[in-house]
Amino acid sequence: MSNDLDDIFNDDLPPDHRSGFVAVVGRPNVGKSTLINRILGQKIAIVTNKPQTTRKRQLGIYTQDNGQVMFIDTPGLHRPHHKLGEYMIEVAEYAIKDADIILWVLDVSTPPQESDMYIADTLMRLRDDAPVILVLNKSDLIGQNADLTAHTNLIPHLQAMRVSAMTGAGVDDLLNIVIEHMPLGPRYYPADQVSEVNMRFIAAEIIRERIIENTEQEIPYSVAIEIEEYKERSDDLTYINATIYVERESQKGILVGKNGNMIKQIGVEARQALSEATGTRIYLDLHVKVLKDWRSNIPLLRRLGYRLSREDDN
Repeated sequence: MSNDLDDIFNDDLPPDHRSGFVAVVGRPNVGKSTLINRILGQKIAIVTNKPQTTRKRQLGIYTQDNGQVMFIDTPGLHRPHHKLGEYMIEVAEYAIKDADIILWVLDVSTPPQESDMYIADTLMRLRDDAPVILVLNKSDLIGQNADLTAHTNLIPHLQAMRVSAMTGAGVDDLLNIVIEHMPLGPRYYPADQVSEVNMRFIAAEIIRERIIENTEQEIPYSVAIEIEEYKERSDDLTYINATIYVERESQKGILVGKNGNMIKQIGVEARQALSEATGTRIYLDLHVKVLKDWRSNIPLLRRLGYRLSREDDN
């Protein structure tokens, strides 16, 4: 870090200031994004009731006087079934390898599943010396004396913390433990910054979130969003032109809907959410196009921003 950045971000920091990266992992739909949004006090990651919502690495930056923690929201760890799935797993695995601490979020309202065993094996293989904290999420749905031995026996861990990402119970205690075990280090980002993503990324994620919430079956998992144009036309108006890609013509028909009703509803909800995010009025152009089998096509994945480190175009 340059001296200039040291001066900007690290003036008057206490000598015991701590900082580092925390990989937040778990199987799909256990509450990872909800937890990070709760910690930051605002929404940076989309949250739905459908699994595999998170596709790309998202960084949430939490800052207090004695520490700065970069929480990496990872795609849910699962066995991949296509190239997009391989990309999502690679994103999660890189986060594990680079982490100072790993938070494994478990849904304690249900017994451990086979996919949890897969995650335990993955963590043991990749985590190096990074300590694991078990986040026993959804504790508000079980009794105070519930036996969680099956969850805590999944892997050797530094600590197991009962929390509810939905209500916030136990989250402050979890944060204290995380910061306590962070290495000594500087502040990497300004204190008021909570994410590293730009508004084009946020716009695409908001549109995808509205699609996920309004559609069923295979549609949420077959959709990709490309922001063709993002322009602030005035202090009070933002223009966004977005293309929604699906894999088959039948999916396009479902997404457009009878008389265009589905895409209109998605547009109305996305405009409202984007207006709240930007503080401006939104002019939103949405178009639906077919990119056949894009989730298994490496050149198309690359074009849409999903790039594997080891690509094979054959």
